Amino acid sequence: MIVNSLKIQNFRNIENMEINPCDGVNIIYGENAQGKTNLLESLWLFTGCRSFRGSKDKEFIKFGKEFTKIELQFNDEFRNREASIIIDEKKKVIIDGIEYTSTTPLFSEFLGIIFAPNHLNLIKGAPAERRRFINMALCQLRPKYSNVLARYKRVLEQRNSLLKDINYHSELYDTLDIWDNELALLSAAILNQRLKYLEEIEPFIEDIYSGISRGKEKISLEYESEFKFESVKIEQLKEEFLIVLKENRKKDLKTGITGIGPHRDDILFSLDGLPTKVYGSQGQQRSSALALKLSEAAVIKKITRKQPIAFLDDVMSELDVNRQDYILNHIDGWQVFITCCEPSTILKSKSKKVFEIKGGELCSCT
Repeated sequence: MIVNSLKIQNFRNIENMEINPCDGVNIIYGENAQGKTNLLESLWLFTGCRSFRGSKDKEFIKFGKEFTKIELQFNDEFRNREASIIIDEKKKVIIDGIEYTSTTPLFSEFLGIIFAPNHLNLIKGAPAERRRFINMALCQLRPKYSNVLARYKRVLEQRNSLLKDINYHSELYDTLDIWDNELALLSAAILNQRLKYLEEIEPFIEDIYSGISRGKEKISLEYESEFKFESVKIEQLKEEFLIVLKENRKKDLKTGITGIGPHRDDILFSLDGLPTKVYGSQGQQRSSALALKLSEAAVIKKITRKQPIAFLDDVMSELDVNRQDYILNHIDGWQVFITCCEPSTILKSKSKKVFEIKGGELCSCT
């Protein structure tokens, strides 16, 4: 996967910019709040995922402008491709001349991984961060997963609303079975995909973490759920989940929310059998997060046979020299976009291009 060119118009603080990156390491540097992360974010949107900053579409449009437009030319290792994202009152996506009204068709077309400072908290942060990680990873690999996830969220909202309404309209009680059945099926599908993904990523993260820590500790992953399942087959998972929903119905009616399901699950990281979130040092937690993101890329390449692009947003300064060296050695041969304030620590990379950004403009390119 190689970006050949990127054109940006009215995106955040960038009015007009065009870059032609190299196939290796692309260093984007400048002072804070100049537009480095904005450039990275504009590229990331072509993965089909939401902004890694949690922004809404209207926030992408430069202040005082009516639209934003991003144009990308890339090679997916099989052929040259073109894609555009246009946002005004609505969103429009064009892929190889075909127009769509959402970014969902971009899933699995343009592949990448993002490693930003907030990802250093993936291990010690809230469970929602780890659920977000696995959901985004699966959406890139299996576009249908995003549809299942969206349906799950809608059904969950409907069931929660119904749980509250039943307290005032008891005649609605019998309709719970309909929503339980739908929720159980979607929960089973999500759980099935998440468990398969962890099976795929575990050998990679074990190997990469061993390299970072020089074999001092062994990392392991475990899917955590209040729902204790006996099988990973969708039909059996659905039946088991239906039983649990009925068992928890009284409690759910009391609280007005669905207390069990994929929206409450977590991923437990351990080092030598001890939870990293509780017992790991800051260095061990950061190494685990780094291993996780690099393993994400390995899984993408294994499944799609395409090397994803790596986006590293101002994380090098947060890592010590050993971890910086490990990243630079591990990503050798990838196309990489790295943002930083001071590029000197990264300039030793062999194949590189350096872009200086100031005030949303490209000042220099070497």
